Order: sequence, then structure tokens, then C-alpha cells
Amino acid sequence: MSAVQLRRWTRDEYDRMIDAGVLTENDRVELIEGEIVNVTPQNSPHATAVQLGAAALRRTFGEGVDVRQQLPLALSDDSEPEPDVAVVIGSIRDYRDAHPTTALLILEVADSSIAFERTKKANVYARAKVADYWLVNLTDRILEVRRFPAPSTDSTDRWDYAVVERYAASDRVAPLARPQAPIAVGDLLP
Repeated sequence: MSAVQLRRWTRDEYDRMIDAGVLTENDRVELIEGEIVNVTPQNSPHATAVQLGAAALRRTFGEGVDVRQQLPLALSDDSEPEPDVAVVIGSIRDYRDAHPTTALLILEVADSSIAFERTKKANVYARAKVADYWLVNLTDRILEVRRFPAPSTDSTDRWDYAVVERYAASDRVAPLARPQAPIAVGDLLP
């Protein structure tokens, strides 16, 4: 047995740290699988892709949803990620008293954090049964679309997506929740 053990946090404990001022808006952190994770500062292409993604999803989804940028989702007792863009049912005021607990679609943007987004974040989103997880891969200039969450075939306590597809800038892809409204992948890339 190791003499050193990792302290895992619950979402309730994490939220209390925020309420008490231990963690502030200046701390760029997320709670992922019980770990408080530092978020990498955004470079200009990342920030541009977040804005482009949010704008495209607002046009695609229209009324009846809230397209949230870098705001918390209360996905489980041990995870409160702040995805770059999340499309949730309802309006802004619906979440005045509590963060959303699911999303129709999550879009993350990554270059240096791509491995983390493909593994830990994908596990969190799949375990929460988010059906549509999009990853704007700035390094390869593609969109990776993960769909249909399911328990991982590699591990009994992990989740993953049954379908992973990669789309080039010249391709179009429609959200599962808006199959009649395809988005040009090029519109998501800076």
C-alpha cells in the first residue's frame, strides 16, 4: 500500500470551496473525477474557435436552448467541468439556482490538452450520457465527433463513446438533436 494517497473531492465540497472564497474566478480550475484540475490558459486560436463554435451552435439550435460558454455543468457527484461550449435545454434563468446536469451537445476546443479531452473529459461526458461530444482539434484542424455513450470495453469503471468520427474543414455535420441543420466544419475552425 502506498504511503501517499490522492485526496478526491466531491462536487459539494468543491462548490463549498468556491462559496468560501478558497477558489475564486481567478483560479482556472475544474473538478474532473474528484480531482481539481488546472485549466490551460487560452491562446488566440483556442479563443477564436470557442467563439466560432458558440455562434454556430446558436444559429443551429435557435430558441429553447441555452448555449453556454465555459460555464459549469453539474454532471456527477465528482465532476463539475466547464466545457468550452455546452448546449442545454431551457433558458439562462432556468439555471439561476443550480447548474445544468446534462447537455444536448458539448463542444471542447483543444491543442495541447487533446489527450485529456479524448480520455478524462470523454469519460466524464459519456458517463453523464451526453450523447453528442464534439472536439475541435486545432492541431490537426479537424472536428472529432463522439456519439452514443457506453461503458468502455477496456475497463469496468470507465465510459467512452461507441462512435468516433473525424471531419475535415470541407465537411458538414449535424448535431444529433438537430439532424436537419448541418454545420460546416470550416465554420468551427479559426
